[in-house]
Amino acid sequence: MNVDDIVRDALREQAAEQPPAAAGFADRVLAVRRRRRTRRITVAAVAAVAVVAVGVAVPLLDSGKEDVRPSGGIVTPKKVESRPDQSPPRDRISVGGTTLVGYSVPERVVKSPDSAVLKRTYHLLNPGTGKYTEAADWSWVAVAPGGRTAAVLERDLPASRIGLLDLTTGTVRRWIPVDHGVGGLAFSRDGRKLVATTYSENPDRLVRTEGDGEWSQPWTSSRTGFFLLDVASGSGDWTEVRLGGGADDPMGGTMMNSRQDFALTADGRYVWEGSPMEPGYVFHDLSGKKVPAPAGEKYLAWFVDAGRSPDGRLVAGDFAGKKWKTSSWVLDAMTGAKTEVRGQQLLAWVGNTQLVAWDIAENDKNEFHQRLVLVTLGSDKEVPLSGFREGNDGDAGRWEPLFAQP
Repeated sequence: MNVDDIVRDALREQAAEQPPAAAGFADRVLAVRRRRRTRRITVAAVAAVAVVAVGVAVPLLDSGKEDVRPSGGIVTPKKVESRPDQSPPRDRISVGGTTLVGYSVPERVVKSPDSAVLKRTYHLLNPGTGKYTEAADWSWVAVAPGGRTAAVLERDLPASRIGLLDLTTGTVRRWIPVDHGVGGLAFSRDGRKLVATTYSENPDRLVRTEGDGEWSQPWTSSRTGFFLLDVASGSGDWTEVRLGGGADDPMGGTMMNSRQDFALTADGRYVWEGSPMEPGYVFHDLSGKKVPAPAGEKYLAWFVDAGRSPDGRLVAGDFAGKKWKTSSWVLDAMTGAKTEVRGQQLLAWVGNTQLVAWDIAENDKNEFHQRLVLVTLGSDKEVPLSGFREGNDGDAGRWEPLFAQP
């Protein structure tokens, strides 16, 4: 059963009982689904493999096969800067040019009995010193490829300007004013373009209904569209993307996460967004018109951060838990053929055959006691990159990584 089945079944059950769905219902369904996905690791009857040095093999993905076996060639990873004794890290973590350029620590700030906001405190890497330092001024940070420039938004969202931050000096080199409030940012793969998602309200707001002790996102969004900006000049156009209403939208366009940012496809020809409804994403051309999934993009999962490999052949997928107690799928971008790789949650590619992932230790029974590891297609070995996160999913103080590729 996939995420869309879970949401639809839950909605049908609730509709049959007649009372309206509570605010944040969809978000809670998705959160339960994510927890179910990770909880499967505690009952899988597969022996975990000891965490030792990397052994690398290159996979051969073949159409129509569920679990594709590796072909042989040995690959040596580039320089690894790991901090297995640091969580959150103080010193640079990097492997093969893929670098942890920062991390954020979320906290809930209550504004009223039924209103709150999710606040992120960023810690960004200074490329010169190799240290992570707090950058408390920013509510949202996107780092360009190469890890020396970041696009930032000030604390109050939606923001009226976008800053281009020099990570070495910690100063904003230039401000780009905007006439529609911005709540999210994402660079193109080559770093030359910037997608800025616009909102009429803070996309990180939280609500709590009367009688409900849990805080959750509203299940409607105030998103209005996106800017596509040239980073060098700061120029670009805003495109309106209206919410909902089509025959292909069974919820009338209302069922969205409060924050539902846009990102560019790898070739820069389209923007896409995740969706809690099947098939899990929506693509638009640069004029805002909905289009079918482009070739090589149909197997993207919006909740898997790693996305497509640098060469575009592979797509990081969902939790698997088949061959190993903790593992994930990697799919052929064109055929959907699957191979399994170690790692509970895939976060970033390192070249085309390795990834950084969250994973738990061998025989650890706490599914949320995770550390960053380097995993390799065709290998059962992992290299620890950070120390373990403490607490449970959603707990205050659990840091969230931000990666940049070369």
